[in-house]
Amino acid sequence: MRDAGLVLPRNDPRQYDDLAGEWWRPDGVFAMLHWLARARAALVPPTTRPGALLVDLGCGAGLLAAHLAGKGYRHVGVDLTRSALTQAAEHGVTVVNGDVTAVPLVDGCADVVAAGELLEHVPDWRAAVAEACRLLRPGGLLVLDTLNDTVAARLIAVTIAERLPTVPRGIHDPRWFVNDRELVTECARHGVDLRVRGVRPGIPGLLRWMLRQVTGTATPPGQAPRIVPTRSRAVLYQGHGVRDG
Repeated sequence: MRDAGLVLPRNDPRQYDDLAGEWWRPDGVFAMLHWLARARAALVPPTTRPGALLVDLGCGAGLLAAHLAGKGYRHVGVDLTRSALTQAAEHGVTVVNGDVTAVPLVDGCADVVAAGELLEHVPDWRAAVAEACRLLRPGGLLVLDTLNDTVAARLIAVTIAERLPTVPRGIHDPRWFVNDRELVTECARHGVDLRVRGVRPGIPGLLRWMLRQVTGTATPPGQAPRIVPTRSRAVLYQGHGVRDG
């Protein structure tokens, strides 16, 4: 990626300004983020109380919003990238321009905190986890997904993926990938019993999607690949847990 004629370092947030037009393209470079948003939202139950708040850390352009419709939450999104937040606001998200390691919201304000495809982009992921847990009220739910700190994740998410035309070059810095066991331990330190499982795109749907990419055919509504559980957490994993207290 380039900015003002300069090559940006890996994981530089300015890449998202360059890619601002891609967020809501279902077959664009952020296609997999749409699939993951649907899978993440499936972990969020409808609220049982009025005024419930869901805080979406690293919300990007608000891709989670469409999958939360009807669940009863006020959706607040926090992100550094203003161009993405402008789009999130257009999809009903109350936006906050801020750093996920220092969120300007009060302790215990959130019924749900979502952190989708975020932690592997944060230089201090432990600080982001501490903030996510701080924001949760007792009994509140944390949902997240991220890339594991493994050779397999580096091979698939960087070495192989960045050779594909649909994946932005340099969007990940593998030095910041997050070990699943360390994440579980860190969440426990902050009172959240996080349960993790491996996930991946379903193979039949992924193959059909890739064929459509080759042939230039748009994905029909409702036929995007689905994210499914898998035994291995070696590449991509999903977590959910409740704050004690």
